[in-house]
Amino acid sequence: MAPNSIHWFRKGLRLHDNPAILQAVKGADTVRCVYFLDPWFAGSSNVGVNRWRFLLQCLEDLDANLRKLNSRLFVIRGQPANVFPRLFKEWKISRLTFEYDSEPFGKERDAAIKKLAMEAGVEVIVKTSHTLYDLDKIIELNGGQPPLTYKRFQTLISHLDPPEMPVDTLSETLMGRCVTPISEDHRDKYGVPSLEELGFDTEDLPSAVWPGGETEALTRIERHLERKAWVANFERPRMNANSLLASPTGLSPYLRFGCLSCRLFYFKLTDLYHKVKKNSSPPLSLYGQLLWREFFYTTATNNPRFDKMEGNPICVRIPWDKNPEALAKWAEAKTGFPWIDAIMTQLRQEGWIHHLARHAVACFLTRGDLWISWEEGMKVFEELLLDADWSVNAGSWMWLSCSSFFQQFFHCYCPVGFGRRTDPNGDFIRRYLPVLRGFPAKFIYDPWNAPEPVQAAAKCIIGVHYPKPMVHHAEASRLNIERMKQIYQQLSRYRGLGMLASVPSTNGSGTGGMMAYSPGEQPLGTNHNSHLPEVSGSSTATGCESGSVPLNFRNEEPREPSSRLQAPSLQHGYLSEASQTITSSRVYHEFAVPQHPGLLLARGVTGKRERESERAGSCEKDSESCSAHKMPRQSAQPT
Repeated sequence: MAPNSIHWFRKGLRLHDNPAILQAVKGADTVRCVYFLDPWFAGSSNVGVNRWRFLLQCLEDLDANLRKLNSRLFVIRGQPANVFPRLFKEWKISRLTFEYDSEPFGKERDAAIKKLAMEAGVEVIVKTSHTLYDLDKIIELNGGQPPLTYKRFQTLISHLDPPEMPVDTLSETLMGRCVTPISEDHRDKYGVPSLEELGFDTEDLPSAVWPGGETEALTRIERHLERKAWVANFERPRMNANSLLASPTGLSPYLRFGCLSCRLFYFKLTDLYHKVKKNSSPPLSLYGQLLWREFFYTTATNNPRFDKMEGNPICVRIPWDKNPEALAKWAEAKTGFPWIDAIMTQLRQEGWIHHLARHAVACFLTRGDLWISWEEGMKVFEELLLDADWSVNAGSWMWLSCSSFFQQFFHCYCPVGFGRRTDPNGDFIRRYLPVLRGFPAKFIYDPWNAPEPVQAAAKCIIGVHYPKPMVHHAEASRLNIERMKQIYQQLSRYRGLGMLASVPSTNGSGTGGMMAYSPGEQPLGTNHNSHLPEVSGSSTATGCESGSVPLNFRNEEPREPSSRLQAPSLQHGYLSEASQTITSSRVYHEFAVPQHPGLLLARGVTGKRERESERAGSCEKDSESCSAHKMPRQSAQPT
């Protein structure tokens, strides 16, 4: 007897390269494609209107493509665990198919649904297609632990077979005799809801910069691949003002929602490379965007605390400040730094920002200026960023805040100089902060330095029409670099290294600027599940009678064996007029050692690097010289 199938869409919102849906129709009598949407969740979840609109457009497009095959999408209101038992009975289902979800929550949910299906006598078929590789195989090859450096990850996948080729797109031929029963009231029962139905106010909502759906994704990938000169020379596109704007060739939201198959993208890149560079094997760096995504999926798959600092075995516990007011100013583009505020405005309006813009605002919020937890920034991105997904979003925030994967905390983006070098004329700022449109290029990145007649001519008085800077960047960043140095200095001493652990500089090996393979990671097939105990308190650093770790940026002896440090007063990210003495309880914080080895290298900091660490926070008094020291970047550029 031919089965009646359900294909369950979650991510993977496409008909091309969808092996699970092909299994659903194979030899089946009927097939129904379902997507679960909880209206209550829509109104209460931390997901903004742009992300919901993108999802609904994906579902509308999916339904339109299924109609061409005389089928439809069934949008089910409710939770899968509550609704599936009824559907199994009502539709006489004997087969359930879906795409494998590698994230911990998804695996837990799917295990529960598999159990329900088994109890109902329903066969379950799960296929991997949201990632290039079987993540469990990568972990197994690494001795049962996820690789914690990108280079190690590259080494592991180089020992695996290439990703599987994409499967055929669902077609009438592949549907065969399989049909979809559709009732006359399908739209009322199972139609894609509108934003208004989900409780969103759309009166002032601008048109979408990023239209959702598989159709748009397939159009964009063709445009993306037309950049043959980039593939031929394989050079990074030069950064300029236009780079900061949404591109019609951008793909990251479509990869996140699975409107575009990562395997299709992988093999199209490969084919194009072979056409341009005959008789040459493509470098791993060609697939940077895809492989960084894969790296974070791998590190997160068995770690349900991956999006938390507490209880996360790979995250350094840093005692960030709790400051809702400062966090709100950052999230609402009211920091007083035009470069930061323009980026956050673009994010809120359009749902996307360039990968270097992400670096800038993440550094500013965390270790650069405000000393606020990366978890708070991750939540804002989760709400606003179209391509934010659980693994990549959390992994990127840990990386950028030097909480895991990356420890070059002395590299700090200047919220004035970095933007000025990228877009000297300030067109990006004028586009997203029209209140500053009248400022000349000389002052648009630091309008507080503009003389009063210039501010008056621009019809924008700083402190009245646009806020003053919420922090003194030079002082805040210098203090925060010292804080981070103490944390890592204490960490390295606990591990018996005796000196601040260092990260090798970018070596051109395609690591995307991450640290090289470290001594703590062992060869393939060995288990390095070495767990280190938590270090609590500030007195664990040996050799310091006061219980604190003295700052020492120039390889010189500490000025005095005291636990007190003179520094400008920066309470909760705000600049105070007066300076005060900061005690060790303010600066020397409790933290925990990451439980996996291999995050730190036992190499001393050179004099040059220490000088860089001091310069990175100084930014000079003249804002013209406020430079963002170049920070090694991820190759996972959101395109």
